[in-house]
Amino acid sequence: MMDSFAEFVDKNFVAIGVDNGVVKRIRNVANNSKPNPERLFVAEGIWMNTHIISEHTEVVYLVVCPQYVYTPEAEAAVRTLAERCADRFVVSAKTFDKIAEKDKPDGVLTLAKLPTYDIADFRPDNRGIVLVIDGVEIPGNIGTMLRVADGAGVDAVFLCNRKARLTHPKLIHSSMLAVLTVPVYEFESVDACSEWLLSRGFHVYLADSRAEKMYYELPYGTRTAFVLGSERYGIAREWYAKTNELVAIPMLGKCDSLNVGVAATVLLYEASIKNKLQFRR
Repeated sequence: MMDSFAEFVDKNFVAIGVDNGVVKRIRNVANNSKPNPERLFVAEGIWMNTHIISEHTEVVYLVVCPQYVYTPEAEAAVRTLAERCADRFVVSAKTFDKIAEKDKPDGVLTLAKLPTYDIADFRPDNRGIVLVIDGVEIPGNIGTMLRVADGAGVDAVFLCNRKARLTHPKLIHSSMLAVLTVPVYEFESVDACSEWLLSRGFHVYLADSRAEKMYYELPYGTRTAFVLGSERYGIAREWYAKTNELVAIPMLGKCDSLNVGVAATVLLYEASIKNKLQFRR
């Protein structure tokens, strides 16, 4: 017979308080205030941790507050997570409130690790699509672009001149955990990223409002990469020295450009329709 939830927690979790090092570590990650070489992030609540489970994300800590666990779904998630995590802790409501961001927490929190990918294993097909994020500074915009990349079925996201951590809480939340589903590769330089793309037959397009060619005029159907740049400074000048084309989104009003996340949406969905969806019919 299965133990009650209270019995299960008592048998399998270690009680800790607010001054414990585990709590401090979680708060440091949540506040983005310390170096984070392990690429850890905080996942709070049933929705996020259901995705943690489905994506088989590595869990470092599991923290539970039984006073806030109200539903069978939450209890089931805790039991599943406990099978995958050796470091399991139970805390009081007062302590959980110190690390929770939600106004009405549901008592489940994990410290998890982002997946890592090796570029040597990335083999896009002949109509592969890559989004290159170059020097974008606002974590929420990067997260939005990852979410768009997931929605449009983009094969990978490349990072150049990274200005924000992938583990930044605003990036994690705005991505809706697409940061777990879209392969992300970081390049040390524009040269390295550009060389990789061009050597593998990608047509590289720089999103630039000064371009004469519009995004719907591109010869889709081949490997395609879009480079989108910083909100403040645009795309790094090194990209313009390469054999790349410029592409624009028409602006019919008085604003001269779109938010970088919105621009990514327009470009990536057009590429997805032309490169992927029409070939499935």
